[in-house]
Amino acid sequence: MRFLRLVWGNLMRRKLRTSLTLLSVCVAFLLFGLLCIINEAFSAGVTMAGADRLIVRHKVSLIMSLPITYGARMQRIPGVDATTHWTWFNGIYQDDPRNFFGTFPVEPESFLAMHREYLLPPAEREAWLKTRTGAIVGRTLADRFGWKVGDRIPLMSPIWPRKGDGAWEFDIVGIYDGDKKSTDTSGFFFRYDYFDESRAEGQGLVGWYVVRVKDPDRAAEVAAAIDAEFANSPYETKAEPEGAFAQSFVEQIGSIGTILLAILSAVFFTILLVAGNTMAQAVRERTAELGVLKAVGFTNERVLGLVLVESCLLAAAGGLSGLAIAWLLTLGGSPIPAVFPVFYLPTRYLLIGVGLVLGLGILAGLLPALAAMRLRVAVALRRHA
Repeated sequence: MRFLRLVWGNLMRRKLRTSLTLLSVCVAFLLFGLLCIINEAFSAGVTMAGADRLIVRHKVSLIMSLPITYGARMQRIPGVDATTHWTWFNGIYQDDPRNFFGTFPVEPESFLAMHREYLLPPAEREAWLKTRTGAIVGRTLADRFGWKVGDRIPLMSPIWPRKGDGAWEFDIVGIYDGDKKSTDTSGFFFRYDYFDESRAEGQGLVGWYVVRVKDPDRAAEVAAAIDAEFANSPYETKAEPEGAFAQSFVEQIGSIGTILLAILSAVFFTILLVAGNTMAQAVRERTAELGVLKAVGFTNERVLGLVLVESCLLAAAGGLSGLAIAWLLTLGGSPIPAVFPVFYLPTRYLLIGVGLVLGLGILAGLLPALAAMRLRVAVALRRHA
């Protein structure tokens, strides 16, 4: 700590150069934070997927429906603990396609029993069971439109027109939260019985099933048994782990992890060159001063340490600022909740960022520090003369 003022004074000797390097490092780590936020937004469904849950859909395509009677048949298959079903409704609010969000008719009791990550107060749960037109919405969605319990919400669906060709109307009876930050709270869920009796066509059909298995280690075996149960029927199925099902949606736009790695590798390589060049110039400018320090008793190891501390301080000031800005940007919620319903910077990425800051500081300052350590006093003072 007693040499910190010396290190800081060296950094401030060329204020413009130091400021530009700090800004470059800050922007690099801000980009790192934003890309990690986007990666988490896309992969939240994968990370929240239950190891004991399967998704059962039509073998041909997800857009094709399954009979509602399949639920009872799957319930009798050995290893199956519980089932529930979802259907894609494609609700649009206020006749504006931009007001689009996930809307699903479900069976309230089996849905809440299956998805325990959704937290709904007991009173609102009871209200949902008693209100035929009742719906529950996620906290993110409620905040997006300013909805509250008791509001009546009209929705249009281009997939499922209502009998009489009017708007679907729902009463908000509950607002659910997630048990974790990565839980998607942008959904709109309403009762399947109301949906089934009011739609113009498709009665008795559902989109897909969620199946909980008793033993996660036997999930593949149970999935095979489900598919065998409905083989050679008009509605053959494909059962797969929930995580694989969610991952398939993410991969439709490409490998997010690969894209993230490619961008960050290019950015950090560039920043490493910038920071390394800054430190190399700083050491060359102070050749005579380093010689004087060695002449008055500074050991080679101490000189090495001073240069590395200077490099790490430069990286830390810029890198931690960039991470802090990225984290602060998430406090106001998602700027585009329809695309990124989950919007936060996980702690694990912050820790990785701190590690990268330290690595950048060491790598950028290592060669200049070794050069300073090996510098001979006579050579350094002769150059000054």
